[in-house]
Amino acid sequence: MGNSSRKEEGEEEEEGARDGEEAEITEKKKKKGEAVEVEAELPLGVEELFESGDPVLDLSYRRFKRLPSRVSGLLHLEKLYVCGNSLRTLPDSISQLQGLRILALDFNKMEDVPAAVCQLTNLTRLYLGSNRLMTLPPELRNLQSLRCLWVESNYFHSFPQELYDLPHLKTLQIGDNRLKTLPSDLCRMEALRGLWLYGNRFDTFPKVLLRMESLEILDLDRNKISDFPSLKRLHALRLFSYDHNPVDSPPRVGEEVLVVGEGAVEFLEEREAKNERLRQAAEQEAEELALAGEEPVIHGILKNSSSNSKQAAVTMEDADTKDEEALAYEEEEDMELPVTEYDGAELEYDEEGVEYETEELICEGEGFEYEGDELEYDRAQMDYEYEELEDSGRQDEGA
Repeated sequence: MGNSSRKEEGEEEEEGARDGEEAEITEKKKKKGEAVEVEAELPLGVEELFESGDPVLDLSYRRFKRLPSRVSGLLHLEKLYVCGNSLRTLPDSISQLQGLRILALDFNKMEDVPAAVCQLTNLTRLYLGSNRLMTLPPELRNLQSLRCLWVESNYFHSFPQELYDLPHLKTLQIGDNRLKTLPSDLCRMEALRGLWLYGNRFDTFPKVLLRMESLEILDLDRNKISDFPSLKRLHALRLFSYDHNPVDSPPRVGEEVLVVGEGAVEFLEEREAKNERLRQAAEQEAEELALAGEEPVIHGILKNSSSNSKQAAVTMEDADTKDEEALAYEEEEDMELPVTEYDGAELEYDEEGVEYETEELICEGEGFEYEGDELEYDRAQMDYEYEELEDSGRQDEGA
């Protein structure tokens, strides 16, 4: 009887072991099947890219829930695009890609910046828009080469002051978040040239912006600002957008500033008409002097420096008259005039040449183009193309 009982117990243990083995084998097969499935989802041509040594890899909009493990072994990569997937993080092994300069992770499901990203110290451009971020990690300061950061369409309630430790950051796209104020020491970001704050919750103009005299692009579209101060002190400013705020006309801006918003069309037309009147007046004056046998004042100063004192007195009198006219024109400029009404077309920002790369300022709406240096603006949400452009002025990537 005892032998029979022990025999049954032994059979049960053996059967349990077999069941455990089968379960383990089934699990391994399942994992293997998942791995095969992930590899099968790789876009056409990626297998060849793994072997070719191409420095650009685009895995965007492929429904990945995790980054394929083979990517971490591509040590030659310089640009990696994995936009529009369902990634929540990246593997730690991605930190091996120390040659990476551009990393695009927008339109994923990340709630935190992956720790491995903060170890990619050669990154110059990082795109994290349209995720679920509320903060940035202190380790982000490791990215000392970073020049362009996009964190638009996330959940920032306060400005991430970790960015103060990025001395070369020139472009910050932080639109469509939940900011109500800016820190009073934001002006510490002296390298900043383009700042996008559209679609936040500002109800007053952040005064600290008046101390950021190096800004070339400032976008405050779609806030609740009812009063703007004069922006003439921002001498470097070339584009100011204030559309969809409760104002009827733009603030006073410099002569070279392109404005976008309610009343902007009338403002720009009036400014052009005024400049045309000045040109015509100058031409008429030159013609009258020519008919009288006299040279314009500027030529008189240059060519008749040896003339008698009477002629010199006449020249000085003419110069004084011009100074008075110039003063009158400056006073006229200070008048608040109605800025380009912008019909809602998205401005575009591209950096370096991939669609979101280049250090040329290219701000495109439906009615205007602006080119300056150092910045490019693209607010297109979904379709990115990665096509290399060369900056004719200088090489974009330095050290």
